[in-house]
Amino acid sequence: MRQRLAVCIALAFLSVSLPASAKTILFVGNSFTYGELSPVMRFRSQTVTDLNGGGVGGVPALFKAFATQAGLDYDVSLETVPGVGLDYHFANKRALLDRKWDETVLQSFSTLDAARPGDPALLTKFTDAFSGMFRKQNPNVRIFLTATWSRADLTYQGGAPWSGKPVQQMGKDIAAGYRVAAQKVPAVAAVVPVGLAWNRAIDSGLADPNPYDGIAPGKIDLWASDNYHASTYGYYLEALLVFGRVTGRDPLSVGDKESSIRELSLDPAIIRKLEQIAHDELAAP
Repeated sequence: MRQRLAVCIALAFLSVSLPASAKTILFVGNSFTYGELSPVMRFRSQTVTDLNGGGVGGVPALFKAFATQAGLDYDVSLETVPGVGLDYHFANKRALLDRKWDETVLQSFSTLDAARPGDPALLTKFTDAFSGMFRKQNPNVRIFLTATWSRADLTYQGGAPWSGKPVQQMGKDIAAGYRVAAQKVPAVAAVVPVGLAWNRAIDSGLADPNPYDGIAPGKIDLWASDNYHASTYGYYLEALLVFGRVTGRDPLSVGDKESSIRELSLDPAIIRKLEQIAHDELAAP
């Protein structure tokens, strides 16, 4: 009797003291996820698993940094290929992706469909395909979609899909397309409104709306040098939104002393403003 009691106590002690396994999260996307034209691309690549073996850190590594600071245990993986949408990943990368995940963050082509800019049909089709694949492995998987930003090169240059329209319009159209996909695929937990947060940063006066005519004093450039990809501030804002939406934590909780701010040579005062933008966008209806 005493021996059985001792065994029960020992097992109870182990169940309390052993750490819980890390939550797994997978990021699937392209250069907008891995941080092209920014130091974010190679940021802390050793803290995440690049399934393609390219040594990429990107937005997933920033997410990992925020989560670790918040005391959240995430095992972060990413699979990214430049210039493609979810259709490419599903056709060519299923061997890497078809496994059990707790959470996934999916980001498709910057115009939704390269052949039909603004059309959400392809995004919806392959969001559904990924949903079916992931749910076979884990019926409780949480799927998030990252709605990306307006491209200045497709707004201010002639002959482009959004030429002559306000720079905010593309972000609105892309967000609407992702909402369509989320509504049609019940497994999607939420959309991460990155493009709408960019619009909010522009509307608030924090970010310059037109990089082609120079950056106004006191404003930041959310775009990279090609006016297409994001700057380091743009990717940081993306990571704040993903962190807030996926974990439910307030982006303001990241603070201005988060370690990657110094590593990436960012201004803490601007980071505080970006956190407020992310907070406000995630709190919006």
